[in-house]
Amino acid sequence: MKTALFITSVSLSLAAAGAFAAAPDGKGGGTAHSVRGDSTDAVINYHGGPVMTAKTGVNVYIIWYGNWSGNTGLTIVPKFIQDLSGSQYWGINTGYYNAKNKFIKNKVNLGAQTTDSYSLGSNLSDASIRTLVSNHIANGDLPGDKNGVYFVLTSQDVNETSGFCTVYCGWHTHASIAGKDIKYSFVGNAARCINSCAAQSTSPNNNPGVDGMLSVIAHELEEAATDPDLNAWWFSANGQENADACAWTFGNEYTVGNGSHANMNMNGTDYLIQQNWVRGGSEHCALHP
Repeated sequence: MKTALFITSVSLSLAAAGAFAAAPDGKGGGTAHSVRGDSTDAVINYHGGPVMTAKTGVNVYIIWYGNWSGNTGLTIVPKFIQDLSGSQYWGINTGYYNAKNKFIKNKVNLGAQTTDSYSLGSNLSDASIRTLVSNHIANGDLPGDKNGVYFVLTSQDVNETSGFCTVYCGWHTHASIAGKDIKYSFVGNAARCINSCAAQSTSPNNNPGVDGMLSVIAHELEEAATDPDLNAWWFSANGQENADACAWTFGNEYTVGNGSHANMNMNGTDYLIQQNWVRGGSEHCALHP
């Protein structure tokens, strides 16, 4: 927060307390019922924490949890992750930097994937998500990568008990796992609550649940890159992270052959993906810088 030089120490303490109270929790995206819209007069603030600025880009790891047998999501999601790299859309995140003035790169890499057939049951808690990530790193299914974001993607029959479908459709956070600062995310299959966690009941890739997940995956990946430890880029006034400010807004849409809507085509595939916050200048929600 910017203040005059003569501000009192009491005022500084109050300002710091207010900023702390508004800090994000990684669950700010809400559901499709949430009221969203970009605030063109707002400016996102940097709070000094780390940002994922590795020259090689951000690595994405996937834990397919539950029963994904025969689901086309097994090919849709990996292609989407690969399509993000070098795209105009991911290029929005290159406007974000760390304390050393190093910027996020327009690179996203698909790393290892693994499956998990209900090792912790079909009702997961926040702690369960961390345990799943920890277990699959510990047993060697996935590497322990501090430059990675680990996604636990659950099948339609799996619930996340802290608020999936009612409070959020996905979230991200971090934890010390195997001695490293590991970033991870939960995203549930939108087919479990299509009206809450997808923007439409039909979809460009004929898999509404997974197509709905893609927008949430993009949301959480953007936030994990720009605010991995929940102390870097967010709006001081309300604690929203960059993707929160644009959640459930899509910009210009078009109709694809099956009658569903899309707003971008990457490498021949149509997607309907939420906008993200363009930092610098006249800040706003958009699909490209």
